[in-house]
Amino acid sequence: MKYILTCLLFGLFCNAFAETDSYKVGDLVIETPYSRSTPPMAPVGGGFMTIINNGSKDDTLISGTATFSEAFEIHEMSMKDGIMKMAELENGLTIPAGKTVELKPGGYHIMFITLSEQLKPDERRKATLKFKKAGEIEVEFVVRDILKMDHSKMDHSKMKHSDMSDDKMDHSKMKMDHSAMEAAKTE
Repeated sequence: MKYILTCLLFGLFCNAFAETDSYKVGDLVIETPYSRSTPPMAPVGGGFMTIINNGSKDDTLISGTATFSEAFEIHEMSMKDGIMKMAELENGLTIPAGKTVELKPGGYHIMFITLSEQLKPDERRKATLKFKKAGEIEVEFVVRDILKMDHSKMDHSKMKHSDMSDDKMDHSKMKMDHSAMEAAKTE
């Protein structure tokens, strides 16, 4: 009986931490990198995680690469005058000493631009994060099913969808192969 109880408790303990992927580089801890699933032929995807700086000096996420996209950019979503705007952080994302920074939908996030293929639920996709002081680290982004994610915490009450504009986005980096779409129309 003790053996069975021990196995059950060990199994519960392991399952509790199975969802928490954690990586360490220098004084930084990167927790639970994830991406959301994308529709077929989507040109972009998003990357999210929590970064904890246990050091006494600020560090900066300055760039990265992903095996599944041509470009890797660090972005910020912000609200100004009721309009949501997204912009690349040209100088990277500062991770203050002794602080935690969360990359999440509607805030700081990674943009995977020009995806090589669809991001499907439960896949794991490799990317390398590059920090100014801590250096580089390879992490795996778990792809979560966007249709099963809890969006109830997102506040859309201040958004003016009629005023949204994409004229600040750099569409030159977004390439889409429409040939597969044309082929699908004729089938």
